Amino acid sequence: MARSDDPNDPKGLIREAYRIDGIALPECRSIFLDWALSLPQASDQKQALAALHKVYSAQQADHPMTQVLHEGLQSAPSPRRRGGWRARAR
Repeated sequence: MARSDDPNDPKGLIREAYRIDGIALPECRSIFLDWALSLPQASDQKQALAALHKVYSAQQADHPMTQVLHEGLQSAPSPRRRGGWRARAR
């Protein structure tokens, strides 16, 4: 898959999912997981997800990826600091 200029979808995974004819919910969930794991660590996943949902839900509300993006928004955890005492000790 080609790289994307969209910072919310740097690998273009979400964009490509919308281009696949006949894609089903399980495949969309798999692509979503790959998207989530491939985001740069400094990215705000919830913000990126909200931006993608806003764009694609307006264009293709009935697509299974739109449902997956919506589900992700409902269950996306709030960002929290990672690293514990080791990160603070530096």
